[in-house]
Amino acid sequence: MNMIQKAKDQVAELTKRAYDAAAAAGALPAGVETPAAVEIPKDAANGDYTTTFCLAAAKAMRKSPRDVAQLLVGHMDLAGSWFTGVEIAGPGFLNFRLGDGWYADVLAAVEAEGAGYGRSDALRGTKYMVEFVSANPTGPMHMGNARGGVLGDTLAGVLDWCGATVEREFYVNDAGNQIEKFAKSIDARYFQLIQGEDAVEFPEDGYHGDDIRELAQAFRETYGDSYVNKDEATRHADMARFGLERNLPKMKSDLERYGIRFDTWFRESALHESGYVADTVRELSDAGWTYEKDGALWLKTAEILREGLVRAGKKREDADKLDLKDDVLRRANGFYTYFAADIAYHRNKFAVRGFDKVIDVWGADHHGHVARLKGALDALGLDGANRLDIVLMQLVKLVRDGEAVKMSKRTGKAISLSDLLDEIPVDACRWFFNTKPDTQMEFDLGLAVREDSENPVYYVQYAHARICSLLKALAAEGITVPKAQSVDITIASSEQERALVKALSTFPEELRMAARDYDPSYVGRYLVALSGAFHRFYHDCRIKGEAPEVAAVRLKLAEATRQVLANGLGILGVAAPEKM
Repeated sequence: MNMIQKAKDQVAELTKRAYDAAAAAGALPAGVETPAAVEIPKDAANGDYTTTFCLAAAKAMRKSPRDVAQLLVGHMDLAGSWFTGVEIAGPGFLNFRLGDGWYADVLAAVEAEGAGYGRSDALRGTKYMVEFVSANPTGPMHMGNARGGVLGDTLAGVLDWCGATVEREFYVNDAGNQIEKFAKSIDARYFQLIQGEDAVEFPEDGYHGDDIRELAQAFRETYGDSYVNKDEATRHADMARFGLERNLPKMKSDLERYGIRFDTWFRESALHESGYVADTVRELSDAGWTYEKDGALWLKTAEILREGLVRAGKKREDADKLDLKDDVLRRANGFYTYFAADIAYHRNKFAVRGFDKVIDVWGADHHGHVARLKGALDALGLDGANRLDIVLMQLVKLVRDGEAVKMSKRTGKAISLSDLLDEIPVDACRWFFNTKPDTQMEFDLGLAVREDSENPVYYVQYAHARICSLLKALAAEGITVPKAQSVDITIASSEQERALVKALSTFPEELRMAARDYDPSYVGRYLVALSGAFHRFYHDCRIKGEAPEVAAVRLKLAEATRQVLANGLGILGVAAPEKM
């Protein structure tokens, strides 16, 4: 239950009823249709909720906002509502103050919904796919994959909590130039093992990592020198398959160690083998969006994008001035480009598998690809402009003691996801990578393993463990958590107690905003704020040794906080420890 939204809705309804009553009495003109915008004031001295209705409606009513506000207050009936008072402030704000009933209902909602508190039906009936990581299977996953993995996985979790049907997908780029380069690299290392490194030239654009050497060694151990006399096409096909059969399970195991499991691993090669890429290009051609030049088939990307800009309201002459370029779909040698395969892949998501919304988590260096892909889907009649959303994430900078870290101390190589998980706990990795996607982040390796309040994941986990320890200690004394209906909320009247209930109430709203903005970092920031509110409450509001009725309501507050912390940590894929 979103108690924030329900309170806002109630303020809007109370304001509308007051206006209707004032209009019926002839005090205000009837028929003024102005929505009552409701906000939470930054300063609690200005009430718990405020509406700007009077300022927005005053002109149509031909009265000053304060005069409108005074008439509304005179006709305001708060009976049966969560509010105990309404005041006029400034030029005509109406400030509402919450009563005890709302605070009691927050605790009742947390108790009733338990492990589901925070869930909503906001996106029910909408089928989402979140595609993320999708690293080339030609080598180890790097820091960008580590960040994208957490952002995609947590965003999928947030969407699920908001009622959507969500699938997580990894797109396996097992076709095209990078796979041929992968095979050539293994092939060169294989022959170097047999003939010596000086005897065989390694491709200048090949993959130089030690992982390629290890694959070549494994291939030779499996097949010996039997591939020396095979033709190049056979060697490359078999070596690529051999490498992928080893790399993909390693990627899966690393991601599972990271707490990430995909519903689907979709292979690019399947699109080519089924003829779906060719069929997609044919669809674009039949619609008149392609042309041939220099033996290649081109997409009229520039025209598609200009048409899209005009539809969005841009002037035709301004759109025509933009330096937009077309894209090759099929090369002169008959091979389809990666862009053609990407269009086919996304067409498959919508036209074949029926997703309503698709979210791709990409590195910021792919920003130039966004409009082109959306435009191609528009050209196919799939409304890519509105159904495909791209979350662009910035780079990750690893630091230790204020210094940038680029290499693993253990291996002397660039730090991979596997290297990182060897050094930093999974909980810390998932927490620290769950930052606002469009900001460049610094991952402080030293901070991630600290066990103090400066480390946010430790701070939040400690709050949860602290409550668990308290509950266990009290249970040993025969004291259990009471039901919400049996506690007297009027006793919890201190600033710290009220602030904690308000913090509990905002969890569903934070999830709603995280889903709205495709920004799961809302959850981490919320949990830090909730933990802070609890620590202040626990410092100032004793539980043990207090009168039974006081201890009861405070114990209920502590248990509700534990539940919400556990729910939030679960969304992040971070453990909620019972002791630390």
